[in-house]
Amino acid sequence: MSSPSAETPGLTAAEATPRPSRARHVVLVFVVTLAIITYIDRVCISQAASDIRRDLVLNEKQWGWLFFAFGWAYALFEIPGGWMGDRFGPRSVLMKVVVMWSIFTAATGAAWNFASMLVCRFLFGVGEAGCFPNVTKIFTIWLPSRERVRAQGILWLSARWGGAFTPLLVVAVLSVVSWRWAFAIFGAVGIVWAVWFFFWFRDRPSEHPGVNAGELASLDGAEKNAPCHVSIPWGKLCSSPTVWLLWLQYFCMSYGWYFYITWLPTYLREARHVSLEKGAVLAGLPLFFGGIGCFVGGWAAKRLAEKSGNVRRARRIVACTGLFAAGLLLIIATRLNDPVFAMIALGFASFSNDLAMAPDWAACMDVGGRLAGSLSGSMNMMGNIGGAIGPLVVGYILDSTKVSAEAPPTLEGWTMAFLVAAAVYFVGAIAWIFIDPVTPLGETECA
Repeated sequence: MSSPSAETPGLTAAEATPRPSRARHVVLVFVVTLAIITYIDRVCISQAASDIRRDLVLNEKQWGWLFFAFGWAYALFEIPGGWMGDRFGPRSVLMKVVVMWSIFTAATGAAWNFASMLVCRFLFGVGEAGCFPNVTKIFTIWLPSRERVRAQGILWLSARWGGAFTPLLVVAVLSVVSWRWAFAIFGAVGIVWAVWFFFWFRDRPSEHPGVNAGELASLDGAEKNAPCHVSIPWGKLCSSPTVWLLWLQYFCMSYGWYFYITWLPTYLREARHVSLEKGAVLAGLPLFFGGIGCFVGGWAAKRLAEKSGNVRRARRIVACTGLFAAGLLLIIATRLNDPVFAMIALGFASFSNDLAMAPDWAACMDVGGRLAGSLSGSMNMMGNIGGAIGPLVVGYILDSTKVSAEAPPTLEGWTMAFLVAAAVYFVGAIAWIFIDPVTPLGETECA
């Protein structure tokens, strides 16, 4: 029989510990909600593309530059956003960046020409850059290590499904208001979230009134990753082969994936001649399938690790298989004439792409430790450089293969864009063979 608790005579240690509270589950609800808002704000511009391009008189190159402006800003401010979370805490940082990107979501609806739209999309990207590094930081503080991979799977499933249903949501909103008012509505939702989150959340679970001793004990010391004054050890990061390979594979993955939230609605209308309503349904397939892929990737990596006893190998198998299959399915999509079958192939390509998401972000948490925000920010930066370059390259490929300046892009141009993306995917798959996703970089002390 267990000895009586020193704190409470007559009770065992287990009996003296209260039933764990569930504040961390509320944290997960906040994170899931934010992921959905993030992707709604990001994807809505693609679905409203025809109205915007008509009103502002924008060609394919200019439209590609708008996507590039967002992606480049998102990439540039990933590391600053992650570092601020590591140092100042995700509570204040997330509140500020969500308000910022929500303001420029609304401002997108006020754009009057190409230049003003370019500025709005760039500043929108600056704000959104701070989102997922700080969410990863929250997971390292509020969740025990055994729950983090599953939480990443749920997070990215929610993000992808938010994007998947955005085309239908935008079509519904546009049937009531103009595209300008639609952006104002979506921006207001983010501001409401930011205020609610700031008043409820705390950077340290021990400081939250809804967290009891039982829940603190269940976190297994996760609070050691709480924000503190720490300098980013760039020498350690830049000398690590794992970090470089994580950067490379995420660049490759994002290069292909960004097509789904940028050019896909245009592809469906101009290359596949699909109506706006049917296109809204089909455009959601890749992100819907991708959400399932995020969850399945986390589940599969966990199960393989349990069966083999080798977490490193399990994550490599899931991520490498996913990126290789994504490239292969893009090639298959170019051979299918029926737009529905082509979109099913693209849907499975997105599913395969997102099998790597949970291993990617779990690697950032395990390898980065106290620097999880900075490492995940740097990885997401490299990914969004790929995400910025990809849509721009597509725009130039389409423009270079047009019969005339006034003619729509040819099917051959779209095919070439898919084949380039497939080749980039294969490079990412090869990179994952050599990644060590579990060995920490080493402890980093607070200043």
